[in-house]
Amino acid sequence: MTVHLAVALDGAGWHPAAWRDPLSRPAELFRAAYWADLAAEAERGLLDFLTFEDAFAVQSSRWDGPDGRTDQVRGRLDAVLVAARLSAVTSHIGLVPTTSTTHTEPFHVAVGIASLDHTTLGRAGWRPQVSGRASDAAHFGRRTLPEISVDDFRTGRHADVVAELFNEAADAVEVVRRLWDSWEDDAIIRDAATGRYVDRERLHYIDFEGPRFSVRGPSITPRPPQGQPLITSLAHDTVPYEFAARSADVVYLTPHTPEQVTSILAEVRAAEGRTGRQGAPLKVFADLVVFLDPGDQDGPSGSERLAQLDELDGTPYTSDALVFTGSAADLADLLLDWHGRGLDGFRLRPGALPRDLTAITRDLVPELQARGAFRGAYAETVLRERLGLPRPANRYAAAR
Repeated sequence: MTVHLAVALDGAGWHPAAWRDPLSRPAELFRAAYWADLAAEAERGLLDFLTFEDAFAVQSSRWDGPDGRTDQVRGRLDAVLVAARLSAVTSHIGLVPTTSTTHTEPFHVAVGIASLDHTTLGRAGWRPQVSGRASDAAHFGRRTLPEISVDDFRTGRHADVVAELFNEAADAVEVVRRLWDSWEDDAIIRDAATGRYVDRERLHYIDFEGPRFSVRGPSITPRPPQGQPLITSLAHDTVPYEFAARSADVVYLTPHTPEQVTSILAEVRAAEGRTGRQGAPLKVFADLVVFLDPGDQDGPSGSERLAQLDELDGTPYTSDALVFTGSAADLADLLLDWHGRGLDGFRLRPGALPRDLTAITRDLVPELQARGAFRGAYAETVLRERLGLPRPANRYAAAR
């Protein structure tokens, strides 16, 4: 009955006014020590992994561009570089940064995530993300994209553009996976007597040719310790479900009710069938934004804090994911109910940092442990092993 728990870190927290929480540390959002403290707290709570948000646009309350607001956090650090910094101050927790597949070369991503996997000894992951905003494309000048609104996604307008973005993302992931395999595990031989450091027969051109990328390879970085670092994806609809089924190891879903857990899971499994997924089924996590009540300490409840932040922000907070307010025991009830309906785990988005992260690690985790539903210590240091995923065979070694 053990559940997996991840936490999604983003600035001062997922509420736009979180930086105004009395326990927030807004002066430190761009300092390494702030992120190191969050990672240390998460590792103290024995969490499976952390994810780090990233985007090419400055944060905005609007989908289609800047909103001109100056009362919310604006600006962020590069997710891969944050994860790389935390690799030196953590020893067990997984580190999963986000990068765009739309404007980032897959060769660069492959090298960066492989390097992170080496420096963490097998704790790296990657969340590929499409960038569909016209304003994002304007940063690079290599393509133009139409202005796509949230209503366009709901109505299917520009569905061809969305499908193309996800097809490009699938190609990018395929290139990255091939580059990770372009060095066989035993390619480095270090034979001082003969002066041979590497066996050239165990390095491979990937020779990927597609409508969007032409990549020869091999990578400049040897095969990662996990073979294939963990790939995760957030999905809300059919096209993203199919992308996850084709390309990911873990998918994050956003159900709001127990019934939606069942129905969305069925959609994901159907997507696996349509895409001919090979190997292990997707690990399925649900995302929730959490505002937790204080444990043994005095203080406002989660719902009171949410109302206070809403008042400061001037509008009620909404999210693609369920917004939970309540006690750690209530949240544990919900998680275990949803877990019983087929979910493997959960990615929790703290409403305000560090307050809600601390509530997760010091209140929710002990509650789950008391129910026999969460680990009492780290047993595995390699991220794929912790999630019960096998280490993939090298495709080029098998062919050779």
